[in-house]
Amino acid sequence: MNEEKTFTQQKIDEYFIEYALTLAEHAQRLGEIPVGAVLVDENNQIIGEGWNLSIVNNDPTAHAEIVALRNGAQKIENYRLLNCTLYVTLEPCTMCAGAILHSRIKRLVFGAYDYKTGAVGSRFHFFDDYKMNHFLDITSGILAEKCGQKLSDFFKMRREQKKLEKQNA
Repeated sequence: MNEEKTFTQQKIDEYFIEYALTLAEHAQRLGEIPVGAVLVDENNQIIGEGWNLSIVNNDPTAHAEIVALRNGAQKIENYRLLNCTLYVTLEPCTMCAGAILHSRIKRLVFGAYDYKTGAVGSRFHFFDDYKMNHFLDITSGILAEKCGQKLSDFFKMRREQKKLEKQNA
């Protein structure tokens, strides 16, 4: 019985990570690092979504997670996002982890690990501090390979573009 629930939750998690990957496409089309995030309520209804907009908006805080949290908070007219789950294609950084903490979401689900700036277990362990005033469930590595490949392909394309620019200069 418990395995059935886990299986169902796994499928839900995969569905929303796939959706977040489609949001990451918006970022990539804008020349942003392709990261997408979707915020859902306890009924699995989307209340917020976002993708990286730091370059376009000249805003260092416009990461996909923060855009999705802002979007959801505005939709429900409350800065506390209780009983919500945030799905994101890449492990959040320290800034986003702080916003997640303050939003009071119930659950975080992410795809690829970020070994350079990840704050949810790869580089830093932001939520492991027992002194935190909020605890949340964290599920990591959902469609990690697919999410990681999207980022790898993007940075490979960027390196090739820069190489061509140097050759043509």
